[in-house]
Amino acid sequence: MTNREAVTVIGLGAMGAKMAHTFLAAGHPTTVWNRTPGRGATLVAAGATEVATAAEAVAASTLIVISQLDYAAMNDSLQGVDLTGRVLVNLSSDSPDRLRQGSRWATEQGATLITAGIMVPPPGIGEPGSYSFFSGPQDVLEAHTGTLEALGRVDYVGTDPGLSMLYYQAMLNVIWSTLTSFFYSAALVGSAGVGIEQFRPYVATLLVELADEGPMGFLRSLAAEIEAGKYPGELNNLHMQAVGTEHLVQALTEAGLDTTFPGALSALFARTDADGHGQEGLSSVIESIRKPAA
Repeated sequence: MTNREAVTVIGLGAMGAKMAHTFLAAGHPTTVWNRTPGRGATLVAAGATEVATAAEAVAASTLIVISQLDYAAMNDSLQGVDLTGRVLVNLSSDSPDRLRQGSRWATEQGATLITAGIMVPPPGIGEPGSYSFFSGPQDVLEAHTGTLEALGRVDYVGTDPGLSMLYYQAMLNVIWSTLTSFFYSAALVGSAGVGIEQFRPYVATLLVELADEGPMGFLRSLAAEIEAGKYPGELNNLHMQAVGTEHLVQALTEAGLDTTFPGALSALFARTDADGHGQEGLSSVIESIRKPAA
């Protein structure tokens, strides 16, 4: 017997299955359902209840945690199911507007949607440092925070249902672009016979220095410039860096490597320079990002 809140997990891919295991480990009675049958055996062995239909899954708990491919999967899975009084916490990826549409759809069905983006891969769920962005009605989220904290820290970012996905996608943009830049750099030095492990420590040190949270930290100073709308470039102006990106593209070309990603970066810098920001600093690039090219 347990006095822990019951929870239903819909979607038993790598993410959903780990969420269900984590809820079970925290003592929550857990019901599971997946659109493709046959994925719940290990969860049942661990104490979960697997049901055959989405309607049974929803009926089993007030709190429904969803981890599927996208929001269309939620709509398809729950079409025709009585959702009255249910709290749907959807950790699936999609666009912010699709989350807003999902929230309106849930309200029409008599349910409340809490949107979320989980910021760790499956093995990290429930581990120290795990967290998710949540948005939607704060009072509803707070009523279930104790349960959701089994997955990691609950970071509430606002009432707009799209905000959690904006934060999530913004973080993924940093992750994907940073790691892809590392791949390009590794390939570039590798073209001269330099081993990746020989190069890696320099990148690791640079990332730490960029992320320094001290008063002189690079991210902190750039954020302050963007906040103020002033981009000092006396020491390192954008024009010089735009020329530098051209040299990077040339180096990759000479090495016989792809230039798609650095080429796009060079084009962005060049456009910012041409728009009159050449004597300002790197942070002035945000002005071009805010005004996309025709």
